[in-house]
Amino acid sequence: MKKIIFCFIVFVLVTVGLAAAGEQKVSVEILYLNHGPLQSTLKDIDNICAQYKDKITVSRYDSESPEGERFKSKKGITQHVPLMIWIAGENAVSINGKEIKFSGFPSGSGPAFFQGKWTMDDLRSALNKATQKK
Repeated sequence: MKKIIFCFIVFVLVTVGLAAAGEQKVSVEILYLNHGPLQSTLKDIDNICAQYKDKITVSRYDSESPEGERFKSKKGITQHVPLMIWIAGENAVSINGKEIKFSGFPSGSGPAFFQGKWTMDDLRSALNKATQKK
């Protein structure tokens, strides 16, 4: 009987361990221009992403670096854009029935011409949504 209980406990522990190891983190990819006006926005994004450190992996690409150029090419980005964010491979997400595209500066920050139609709260909502699926 002890042998059966021991085997059952080992089985449960191995199964739970394998399930936990199989969990994949949500990817967050950030393409950005490494220019002064964007630095405070990048810090805000980093602070938000830090709150999800166990659930996401963040990759940052300076669009003017060779790695950033390759990333832009892979994503098909040809226009000049100061910032783009992909969450789980998607640049746009639906939040409360509204499509939010993470492109340009957040609303109300940076040059008006380069402002997108998203906020840091939208980013939090998108990360909440993506990480709750996991």
